[in-house]
This record gives sequence, C-alpha cells and structure tokens, in this order.
Amino acid sequence: TALVVRFLTKRFIGDYEANTGALYSRKFTIDGEQISLQVQDTPFVSLEDDTDSICCQEQINRSIYWADGFVFVYSITDYESYRVIRPLHQHIRKIHPNANIPLLLMANKGDLLRARQVSSKEGLQLASELGGTYYEVSARENCEGVHEAFQQLCQEVSRMIGSCNGEKRRGLHLIRPKSPNMQDLKRRLKQALTSKGKSATTL
Repeated sequence: TALVVRFLTKRFIGDYEANTGALYSRKFTIDGEQISLQVQDTPFVSLEDDTDSICCQEQINRSIYWADGFVFVYSITDYESYRVIRPLHQHIRKIHPNANIPLLLMANKGDLLRARQVSSKEGLQLASELGGTYYEVSARENCEGVHEAFQQLCQEVSRMIGSCNGEKRRGLHLIRPKSPNMQDLKRRLKQALTSKGKSATTL
C-alpha cells in the first residue's frame, strides 16, 4: 500500500489502512501517449504452514485474470515475504500459462540496511529467474526510485498491449473492475494526515 500511495501521490504516509484491496485509476502519459492506468492494491499473500504453497483470497485471483502487468513486492527486512514471491509467480503462470506479461520485482525498505535479511544478489537472481526487472527502493525515503520502477513497468505494459493489436489475452474471461477516481485516495490521505496531526498534538 505504501508503494502504491508513493507512486500515485508522491507522498509517504506511515500510518494507513494497509492491504485493503483498493483499486485506483489515474491517467499517465507514456511515450507521448496518454493511457488510463488502473492499480490494484491486492490483499496480503502468505505461505501455508510449513509449505511453499500460497494462500490466495479470491479477490487476488480475480485481479490476476485481468491484470496486464504485475508488481511483486517484498521487504528486504523480512525473508518470509521474499519466499512468497516464487510460489505466487507459479500461481500466476497457472492462470496465464502462455502469456508474456511484464512483471516488476520490488524490494522495499531499502533504507533499513542494518535489518536486511534478503541481499540484493538474491533479489537480482529471483528477478532474472522470473523474467522481470528488479528495483530496490524505499517507499519512505525514495519517491523517485518508486516512480521510476512503476514508470518502466507501465512502458512495458503499453508496448505489450500495442503489439497485441487490441486482441484479448487467451483466458481473460472476467470483466475488468471499475475503479474509483483519485478523490477517494485523496480523502484517505487527508484522513491519515489529520489523524497523525491529532496524535502529534496529543503528544
């Protein structure tokens, strides 16, 4: 959630309602062409007890069906979040076995190097294995890095869609959900800022 908020608003909110499954829509200009981008902030995915299988909510499966690109996020301070990426990718490949869908691997919390549990080398190796691009970022301290990562993925998705000549991907049989406008996100950010301001005053 923090990365999505950073990308869409360039702001970082430390206290927010995380992993709500919210869907955001915004217009961007990519390579001189304006596109309408929808970003699905999916709920948290976890591994089943002592296995390499993931526990997926139905909402995540619906998102996988209509997505044109994927952002896999883990924390460099949490090895378990890194372990989830590979089985999640395998789950996506079962739904889209033949599709060449752009993906981005983002290692977050790059500002917490002293608490690192996942090395940059491990992140790069995983990105290479999955056929995606790797970025190590900090949602808290590096707005430019987050935006650059999402921008590159948007460019790849735009090129892929253009090369398909409007043809739908095989297996895409769910209706793409409608997303709220940016006013909802701005309202949530304002509420979070107001809440933080009140807390600071109390202290």
